[in-house]
Amino acid sequence: MKKVIIIGGGFAGLWCARRLSVFKRGLEIILIDKSAYSNFLPMLPDCVGRGISPGYLNYPIGNFCASQAIKFLNEEVTAVNLGQNSVTTRNDCLNYDFLVIACGSQTNFYANPQIQENSFKLDNTEDARRILRAADSGCFDNFVIAGGGYTGVEIATNLRALLDKRGCNNRVIIVERGASILGPLPQWMKDYVLKNLAKLNIEVMISSTVEKIEADRIIISGQARMDKAMLIWAAGVKIPDFTADITAVKNPQGRIEVDEYLRVKENCFVLGDSAQVASKSGALRMAVQFSVSQGISAAENIKRLLYSRPLRKYRPVDLGYIIPMANNLSCGRIMGVCLKGRLPTLMHYLMCVYRSWGMKNRLGIIKEMIFK
Repeated sequence: MKKVIIIGGGFAGLWCARRLSVFKRGLEIILIDKSAYSNFLPMLPDCVGRGISPGYLNYPIGNFCASQAIKFLNEEVTAVNLGQNSVTTRNDCLNYDFLVIACGSQTNFYANPQIQENSFKLDNTEDARRILRAADSGCFDNFVIAGGGYTGVEIATNLRALLDKRGCNNRVIIVERGASILGPLPQWMKDYVLKNLAKLNIEVMISSTVEKIEADRIIISGQARMDKAMLIWAAGVKIPDFTADITAVKNPQGRIEVDEYLRVKENCFVLGDSAQVASKSGALRMAVQFSVSQGISAAENIKRLLYSRPLRKYRPVDLGYIIPMANNLSCGRIMGVCLKGRLPTLMHYLMCVYRSWGMKNRLGIIKEMIFK
């Protein structure tokens, strides 16, 4: 019996596991994740601004694995040895015939312990709860979001929505070290988002960095000092540390460069946010649609390897992207069409409901989107 180990219970890992589980040939599948739940990341900011219950964004990995006859290990992976075909956790060392690395990404504090210890992040539902509790505590006059990318913009608009509901006029500031927000996105999109942020009374400081944080005091670029300030860190992500010893070409985030079949080695596939996948327009961005399709592609190619059949190349289909903002004036590009306003907002949430795991979660999200 061949053994497949899947590291990570996100979109890529669960879809790969689901496709492999229907394979009738003798196959032992083990899924490893340090969390007991798969978090629905696209809607985490909505826990803050729209009042979506974090529980509806959690899906028990153990329940999923039990329904698919998959063994679940709720442990943290500490090392992978591609030469010896082994995976080490804090409690065991496992051998495999095929390995799927789909461990996602996590907030990158750039080895700055001061910021890591004194700021908030948004990697999971517990982080969303922490931000809500802090925002409701009344301890802060200023809310600083470090990072002007997708996540930073979403957090800022949802935080403003929360404060408006509470009748609070606290400052919300996005601090971006680059010359503009939203990095490589087209200028029309940046202009639209900036205009909407101004309408929401969200300040944007470009070419600026958070230089120091002490308790509730933040120093920005050596000039601006903000007291009674809360820092939410959204200035980048990285791949989990256990991948550091994997010999492969990696980008600055640690994403592992894969071949046209999503492999870093003959029997090792790397998927989702962990993978650096080449495309006609450059490396694929981190997105749910790619994680899902890569999970399916890897499962199909593992089956082909078992039957000694030719592998199929991974061919991504980019349906587009949306930057959702909490006042429903979102923007994006879908199937080559540029969209602004309420339509892209609706499309975003329809896709979120479609992609979420479990009927209970889907119905809960719909209920709270309608009645809250």
